[in-house]
Amino acid sequence: MRWALVKVCLAVTAMVVIAFAVPLGLVIEEMARDRAFSDAERQAATIGPTLTITTDREELTRAVLSTEPGGRGRLAVHVPAPGQGGSRLEIGTRRATRADLETVRRSGRAAVAEVRGGSALLQPTALGSGGIAVVEVFVPEDEVSNGVGTAWLVLAGVGVALVVGSVAVADRLGVRMVEPAQRLAGAALDLGEGRLGTRVPEEGPTELRSAAVAFNSMADQVVQLLANERELAADLSHRLRTPLTVLRLNAASLGEGPAAEQTRAAVEQLEHEVDTIIRTAREQRPQTQGPAGAGAGCDASEVIRERMGFWSALAEDEGRTVRLAGVDRAVRIPVARPELAAALDALLGNVFRHTPEGTAFAVDVHHSGDAVIVLVSDAGPGIPDPASALARGASGRAGVKGGVGSTGLGLDIVRRVAESTGGDLRIGRSVLGGTEVRIWIGLDGGAADRARRGHRVGRRNGKRGPRGVRSRNAAFRGGPAGGPHL
Repeated sequence: MRWALVKVCLAVTAMVVIAFAVPLGLVIEEMARDRAFSDAERQAATIGPTLTITTDREELTRAVLSTEPGGRGRLAVHVPAPGQGGSRLEIGTRRATRADLETVRRSGRAAVAEVRGGSALLQPTALGSGGIAVVEVFVPEDEVSNGVGTAWLVLAGVGVALVVGSVAVADRLGVRMVEPAQRLAGAALDLGEGRLGTRVPEEGPTELRSAAVAFNSMADQVVQLLANERELAADLSHRLRTPLTVLRLNAASLGEGPAAEQTRAAVEQLEHEVDTIIRTAREQRPQTQGPAGAGAGCDASEVIRERMGFWSALAEDEGRTVRLAGVDRAVRIPVARPELAAALDALLGNVFRHTPEGTAFAVDVHHSGDAVIVLVSDAGPGIPDPASALARGASGRAGVKGGVGSTGLGLDIVRRVAESTGGDLRIGRSVLGGTEVRIWIGLDGGAADRARRGHRVGRRNGKRGPRGVRSRNAAFRGGPAGGPHL
């Protein structure tokens, strides 16, 4: 917009300057010409009184030489012959042709004749004897154009100054309009990135001030809505404390044994998670907070081993075969430990909730260099509609793992963890015959994008992932070669 205003102002000013400067320059040139010939007529008129008194050569010569143009050889007097057989009298240097002189003498009107080096003014003058003499005044070309070049330079300078000044003014006006628009665009980007404290100064033209007022009002409304959402999450979580207290008391009365210890540990962890939700929801987060998990990280292999150890007891009670692979070395990912643990618990909880007892499942970790792939596979009935399962709160009657009454929030938690790193979440058919949930975790944004593109190409070509992942999944079907039995 700024440069568009400058270009428009430049074009308009240039046209105005040309429209006025060119005619004005031509008028100045014409005025200089008129001035030069007016001076020549005045000088020719100084000889008129002498010609009415006498036509003596010596008297006329002295009169011609006494004038300024006569002293410079620019004035001549042409007196016709007094009668039959007389000779014409010419004083000074003649430059005009005799034909021009005869034409002026017969017409009795002054005329200008083009001669070498300039122009000649031919002025008829009546003699005392009744004849017509012609006074010739030579006007050089430089006197005709005297001052015209300077006038053109002045006009050109004024025109350039006007153009530069108008461009400067247009640039300032453009800045006054563009800067508020840029601030508004930057504030919109900051708000989109999570910096909720961003506000726009209400400056600039009326329209942009109105836009700034609307933006600030919208930002205040967003902050208020988020605050209300945090309060609602805290209130809902707080209501869970009463049934949790009952569960904790009941778990304490179960006595001793592995099942009782697992139940008490689960209740304790659930109570800890509820307290964390309440505390996090009540806190005011920094306005410059970035994406989830930014600045945090954990060892994916360690977290997966820990959570699989927790779920292995329940899997053993239900007679499920569990396979784990790819966790023999540390794999650092840009995801906070609690978030990764919550995502794994959501997926493994879906397996236990929506597949029959005795259904085998497997967890595989694959490190591709620029991304980490976590596969959770089972041998259950699968998901008839993966797209609906990925929709938050809209998985419907089919359930996330084919069961009933699922809300879809578990997969939404997993998806947000993956997308916070530039990755994604996909659901497909596993090599075990049931559902395969593939979590693509990017180690950096750009590399993750490239890896995702390659991942999509692999899916279109009928492949189900990198060769290493396929080999591990194949090992799940073959027994202990796939990994330790938990």
